[in-house]
Order: sequence, then C-alpha cells, then structure tokens
Amino acid sequence: MNECIEFLPPNDGVPPQLMVLLHGVGGDAASMLPLAQALRAEFPQAALLIPEGFDAFDGGSAGRQWFSVNSITEENRPARVAAARERFVKWLHATQARLRAEPAVTALVGFSQGAILALETAQAEDGLAGRVLAFSGRYAVLPDHAPRLTTLHLLHGGADTVMPARHAREALDRLALLGGDATLDIAEGVGHELHPALIAEAIHRLRTHIPHRTWQAALGAVPALQRGGEPH
Repeated sequence: MNECIEFLPPNDGVPPQLMVLLHGVGGDAASMLPLAQALRAEFPQAALLIPEGFDAFDGGSAGRQWFSVNSITEENRPARVAAARERFVKWLHATQARLRAEPAVTALVGFSQGAILALETAQAEDGLAGRVLAFSGRYAVLPDHAPRLTTLHLLHGGADTVMPARHAREALDRLALLGGDATLDIAEGVGHELHPALIAEAIHRLRTHIPHRTWQAALGAVPALQRGGEPH
C-alpha cells in the first residue's frame, strides 16, 4: 500500500467500528476527505482509514489506482479486479488484526473503482466486512451467489455517464433474486460524484438499516427480501 490517512478514536481501546474508504481511479486519499469528515461527524468513535491505491495512475496524470483501466474490456476486467482484490484482502486482514477490529464491525466504503473493489471483496470473502457502501460502482461480473454475512448498500447518481446507474439496478435485481441483503438509492440529476445527497443517504442506511442476518437470528426464520430503497 502506498499511503494511508488514519483517523483513530481518542482512546487506545478496540474501535466499535472500522471504516475503510476506497477512492476512485486517478484519485488519492485526500479525494475522500469530504466523505470521511461526514462519517467522522456521525461516528466519532470509529476508526476511519483511507488507503491509497496500490499503483500510480497510468492514465497520464497524478493519482493512484487499484487496477489499470487502460484498454479495459468486459472480458479482461474480472482478472484485473481479482488481482487487486487479493492484495487488498491481505492488507485488510492485517489492518483488522492491528486495530483489533472484528470483520462484523468493518465497513468498506468505495467510490467508483473503489466501489468495484469493495463489492468484489465482499463477494469473494463473505463476512470480511459487515457492510459495503458502494458509491457509483458496479460488479466486475454480476454475482452467482449473494453474501450472507455482508449487507450491501448501493448508492448512485441517476445522471452518471461514467458508470451508468443501470449497473446498480442490475446488481440489486441479481442480489434480490439470490436472496441477498442489499439496498439501492439513486439520486436523480446527480452525476459521477460523491454528492452530499448520496452521502446523507449512506449515513441514514448505516444508522437505520437492520441487516437481514440480524432479523434472521431474532426471528429464527428467513423473511422474504424486498427491493431496498427508492430513487429520489
């Protein structure tokens, strides 16, 4: 890992929450600071980390990337994402151990390419994070099974031309079919950005959404999942 901005709780104890923010291609840790500050205001006791992508951005400007998008296609994207995911999973395991943060209290919060990495990490290692918040993201390949120990919150701009919102809708439809625990919020008129409306909705989801697995444990049965969230 290159650099990592860390906001740690004031005490030396085990943090009640660990939030890992993952930037988009060509971005850096500083690009996630507005989201980080919003989350810190709501969850001041959380450990909040913003790592930078493994490699320098190869698109001709400064910044970092999790994987290259040069000549990327639907066919070669999965292999590139998988290689980045393997490196990230090792880093996340080490970080959780260092901070003594359990996977269940870990949230992966990604934007664009960072959202792809977050979704694919949860898909490959169910339960490594209790929640994923994917802003303006997509799957490298739509899943053939749904995580059982991870809740997925999809947040997207309806006017996104970089990563069209249809990717989020297709992901929600697939996860619902597979019995996954997922929500979708679309902000109409918003493009490819960490818009305040989407950040506010993400915080609302973190505060109010009861994970499916919690209901299952409480009720002793698996209720039928409904489509999560409505465009606004």
